[in-house]
Amino acid sequence: MFPRWVTRARRFAATSLQVIRNPNYLSSRGAMAGATSSCIFCQIARSSTSTTLLHTDEKVVAFQDIKPSAFRHYLVIPVEHISTVNDLQRRAEDFSLVSHMLNVGQTLLRRDAPQSKLYRFGFHQPPLNSVNHLHLHCLALPFTPRWKHIKYLSLGPLGGFIEAEKLLERIKPS
Repeated sequence: MFPRWVTRARRFAATSLQVIRNPNYLSSRGAMAGATSSCIFCQIARSSTSTTLLHTDEKVVAFQDIKPSAFRHYLVIPVEHISTVNDLQRRAEDFSLVSHMLNVGQTLLRRDAPQSKLYRFGFHQPPLNSVNHLHLHCLALPFTPRWKHIKYLSLGPLGGFIEAEKLLERIKPS
C-alpha cells in the first residue's frame, strides 16, 4: 500500500490531464458545489459531531486534525461553507475572514505549543485538498513523522500548499 500522498499525487496527475482536455471538468463534476448537509466540516461547525472544538465564534471554529502531521496540528474552518481557496476573491470580507482564521490559529498554537520554535499556517489548493470546505492548517513543528512535510510543499502554479500570508497577499483588496 502506498502512502496517502502518493495516491493523491496520482489523482492530481489524472485530474490535471482531465482539466487540460476539458476546462469545465471540475465544475461539470460538481467539485465546487458545496452540499453543506454532507460536508463533514459543516457538520463540525454546527456542532453536529462529537469533535471537540478548541475555539468557536460567529465566523470560525477550530479543532484538532484527526490525522496530525506535526507536534500540534489544528484546523480552523469558516462556519459558512466556502469550498476552497479558489473561491476567495479580492474583497474585504474574504481578506477579513482569512486574517481572522490566521489570528485564531496563531493564538491557539502560542497557547498550546509555546515550546515550538517553528509554526506553519496554510491551505491545500485543489486538487490536492482533502475536504472541499476551506480549512487553515495550523502546524507546530516538527512534522511527525518527518516525511509528512511532503504534504505541505508548494507546487507553484500546480497548486499544493499555499502559506496563509501568501494567500492574504493574493486576496488583499486593491
